[in-house]
Amino acid sequence: MRRDWDARAKANARHYAATARTEWSDVDFFASGAAEVHEIVEKDLATISNGRPPLDMRVLEIGCGAGRMTAALSRIFGYVEAVDVSPEMVDRARAALCNCPNVQLYVNNGADLSMFPKDRFDFAISVVVFQHIPKRLVIENYIKETHRVLCPGSLFKFQLQGYPIKEQEADTWVGVGFSEEQMRDIAARHGFQIKDSAGAGTQYYWLTFVKS
Repeated sequence: MRRDWDARAKANARHYAATARTEWSDVDFFASGAAEVHEIVEKDLATISNGRPPLDMRVLEIGCGAGRMTAALSRIFGYVEAVDVSPEMVDRARAALCNCPNVQLYVNNGADLSMFPKDRFDFAISVVVFQHIPKRLVIENYIKETHRVLCPGSLFKFQLQGYPIKEQEADTWVGVGFSEEQMRDIAARHGFQIKDSAGAGTQYYWLTFVKS
């Protein structure tokens, strides 16, 4: 994962983070991230915050890439910590977000969130990240780890591959797929309840888990 995503970052980081365009201006790239944050987060902010002032909340982003959505998250929440497996992507995000004092970026090992203590975050999000991971156990471990680092009652919104792609057919671009039954099982085994689910059977399988 690290080798492939470092290579993509060197070739064209913004294109591989958002494939709608080959070339992105700074304004358009971060505006596209802000638009997604508006749809995924801001429209559901009352549920996500659950009575807490957003500026008092600490948020985790899994798979920040070049920081496309991180910038918008930092304008809503008090503190944002974001991870990515690719040092090249994180370098680009750090350069772009150098004026965001409430953002901390980390290179992680691509499998867990071991740099964080338990019950650290009030919300977690991952968008167009898990769909690129070719191993089910890696994705499941991220979900398990997210439960560990979330505060009780907090939400985890994420998207993964819902099309039935087998591991032997997956790679670091087209990741492995999950069924509704598999996600129900994973949620139950790792202490989550499924609050919302949409897009099962498609590339954009969206789930909202709540930590019990």
